[in-house]
Amino acid sequence: ATLPCVLRALPHNYRVKWSKVEPANYREDVIIITNGLYHKNYGPLSPRVRLRHSHRYDASLTITDVALEDEGRYRCQLVNGLEDESISLTLHLEGVVFPYQPSNGRYKFNYHEAKRACEQQDSRLATYQQLYKAWTEGLDWCNAGWILDGTVHYPIINSREPCGGRLLLPGVRTYGARDKQKDRFDAFCFTSALQGQVYFIRGHLNFKEAGQACRNHGAAIAKVGQLYSAWKFSRLDRCDGGWLADGSVRYPIAIPRERCGGLPDPGVRSFGFPSKEMRTYGTYCFVG
Repeated sequence: ATLPCVLRALPHNYRVKWSKVEPANYREDVIIITNGLYHKNYGPLSPRVRLRHSHRYDASLTITDVALEDEGRYRCQLVNGLEDESISLTLHLEGVVFPYQPSNGRYKFNYHEAKRACEQQDSRLATYQQLYKAWTEGLDWCNAGWILDGTVHYPIINSREPCGGRLLLPGVRTYGARDKQKDRFDAFCFTSALQGQVYFIRGHLNFKEAGQACRNHGAAIAKVGQLYSAWKFSRLDRCDGGWLADGSVRYPIAIPRERCGGLPDPGVRSFGFPSKEMRTYGTYCFVG
């Protein structure tokens, strides 16, 4: 991804500073500083960023091997004494938002646990913009969940009694900012396109056998985020429930039909977290 920043002039002794704005902790992390001749990279992005320099006024930033955590707002600042100038740009990734809760039920995560849970499922906590876009595309979920900035929301398409009542209009309902340590909710995770493939192995496997079946094929048992990504971007459509890495059983439906859950909309259906000893399901595997 290349974030454009073109200078209008080259003042004497100028510097250009690129930084990433992190709304979750109210700070800007410096990425690179240049004076036109020399540059220095900073932070975890350091190995993957460079200046494009296609002409002498070009201070555009190029990010290689773009990852989920790269999404967000960036600032290009011309540092020139009293007359500093800056522009802000936002890097958006195409992706899919999914609600996530652990095997022991809803409203179990504080903010930090929700953040880790998403990362363990090949995703990250969604931003408000991502959750809002998902709502416009049909995400309807009655349980409130954490998002990246530490606020709590839930998206409603069909107003109904258990979800705030029939009189409230559809929308992304908000609980606002909550105590990141004490308050407990579900999580809204965001994942983007896969660098790999998800496929199904048929069988009557318990959870341990499911993992071994994937390893026998040189693959790993798929994570929830990987299954959602395959459903969203590869239109994976399978009527068979399969084990995933978190111990849940799910199946992706791209073309809704009566015999595959009976719901009218596409989506990833869930059987929840059955006993890991059950030999009822196949497994979804991921190979990079």
